[in-house]
Amino acid sequence: MQSLGLFYQFHFYLFGLIAVASALAFVTRKSPVAAALWLVQTLFSLAALYVMLDAQFIGAIQVFVYAGAIMVVFLFVVMLLNLGHPAEIADMRGKWGRIAAGAVGLALLAQLLVLLRQQLPRAPRVEQEVPGVIHGIADPLFREYLLAFEITSVLLLAAIIGSVILAKRRA
Repeated sequence: MQSLGLFYQFHFYLFGLIAVASALAFVTRKSPVAAALWLVQTLFSLAALYVMLDAQFIGAIQVFVYAGAIMVVFLFVVMLLNLGHPAEIADMRGKWGRIAAGAVGLALLAQLLVLLRQQLPRAPRVEQEVPGVIHGIADPLFREYLLAFEITSVLLLAAIIGSVILAKRRA
């Protein structure tokens, strides 16, 4: 049981370090596309921290709303601004950036393989008669407010189409 505590403590600090490093990379990038991708990395690290703190719903919302929807809007605005040729706004130039990215990828792959080999003991599943936190939010959203939810999504789609048409007219 002690090793499980060390496992969570190690990963808590690891995701915290990744979040801080990604946030620093976000504010130091010249390319808006690269900055947006570093922000996505920061948001995923924060979601992992929320999940480790037993706030799974907040972690899921972090991924869906911020890393998903908000970043799509950011990248859509960057796309509409037409910032130039992709080679001019590239963030990773030279072989050292690629080597560092490959090293990080190999480290993450090694960590995943170690996790798969360890097969950590799982907590016993407890049947709950009381619905969880997500049920209290999802039930009204998908029953009573489903029409408003869907109308909002159609309005957002219409706004995106309208902004593309307006941007094409000016160009």
